[in-house]
Amino acid sequence: MKKPNEVTVVGGGLAGSEAAFQVARRGVPVVLYEMRPAARTEAHATDHLAELVCSNSLKSDSPGTAAGLLKAELKAMGSALLAAAEETRVPAGTALAVDRVRFSERVEETLAGQPCLRVVRREVTDLDPSALTVIATGPLTSAGLSDWIKGFLGEQSLFFYDAISPIVDAQSVDRLKAFEGSRYGKGDGGYLNCPLDEAEFDAFLDALLSSELATVREFDRITFFEGCLPVEEVARRGRQALAFGAMKPVGLADPRTGRMPHAVVQLRPENRDCTMYGMVGFQTRLKIPEQKRVFRMIPGLERAEFLRYGSVHRNSFINSPVCLLPSLQTRRSRALLVGGQLSGVEGYVESIATGLVAGANAARLAAGLEPVVPPPETAVGSLCRYVATPAGVPFQPMNFNFGLLPPLPVGARKIGDRKGLHCARAREKLAGWLAATGAAGATAGVE
Repeated sequence: MKKPNEVTVVGGGLAGSEAAFQVARRGVPVVLYEMRPAARTEAHATDHLAELVCSNSLKSDSPGTAAGLLKAELKAMGSALLAAAEETRVPAGTALAVDRVRFSERVEETLAGQPCLRVVRREVTDLDPSALTVIATGPLTSAGLSDWIKGFLGEQSLFFYDAISPIVDAQSVDRLKAFEGSRYGKGDGGYLNCPLDEAEFDAFLDALLSSELATVREFDRITFFEGCLPVEEVARRGRQALAFGAMKPVGLADPRTGRMPHAVVQLRPENRDCTMYGMVGFQTRLKIPEQKRVFRMIPGLERAEFLRYGSVHRNSFINSPVCLLPSLQTRRSRALLVGGQLSGVEGYVESIATGLVAGANAARLAAGLEPVVPPPETAVGSLCRYVATPAGVPFQPMNFNFGLLPPLPVGARKIGDRKGLHCARAREKLAGWLAATGAAGATAGVE
């Protein structure tokens, strides 16, 4: 029998793991349900909690960037997953990239250390909407639970397809052709760069555009998230689209020639030992034989051994502006909260952020307190309001960006100035909010 103030979290991904931790650290009993290994998904490779199924990068750490601001706020709010990422990071220039296996292991260790938290490996297909629950089942929510959500919320779930990049064995990369380095020499390096001259780029592009695509089952129409387009979809937008996108050579000079190549394919370490490298920006839905043929045309990857091929999977999210409040409670039942990509955010760190807010608010509700939302001037607060605010256009998932924040006072003209002012204002607002609400406190009753 569930205790009156016990919280249920469904989904052991990034958002669910963060939500469960936030409940437990406030002294509220929580049960975290994860359906793997009893039920599998088309994208997960392991049974670990908080498994990263796409890239191993949590984006830029630079203080003046949108991604950097979001991570700084999560650190101030006591995110367990951000701490795990810092502890398991691998070289990736100015980005925060992690050893994906060690990251999952560290998250599991952190959750195991919470006496109020219990993990149950079982699929959940229906819920009691009057019981405190956080749904954080992510883009691969099971069919049974999807049907329950659609039936309860009364809104048809939306969907798009997400594509993931191949990973290659580090020893199979030709180091006589690939060179190390980060753009403009920033950060701690870690990247391998495969340079292409104009003729090599044109030949690669022709092969890519003529390749056979894998068949996507279940749906006739494919709608990709704009920020995660397959490499072949980008290539169809113009002959130089990739050279100005994932294959841009700006800030990189081949040390053997001293010149910037026409195009570059960057490889990023996938683990701390740098035995695996992911192809940055090369998410794809090419058939596996085509991936072997086309990607081995890239200088340095002629003998590449692929440890994981690129693929496409279904990515679900709810019509959040109709269904959610900024507190991430559902409008139909205030005891039911939604976090992660299912709530309509896109990206690892954004999923962690909404999981944190949903978990913290579930704990507050369990303790008889009102839910809280960070100020709209903050990255986390702006995300919560974005997913809960009707905009008069079809809703689409969103990464955090400075455009989600309220306008600055007149006078912030330059882009650089605006970003710096946005960050300074966000830090000030968050600090005041944390002090006033005790939202980062270790117990739900802290005010």
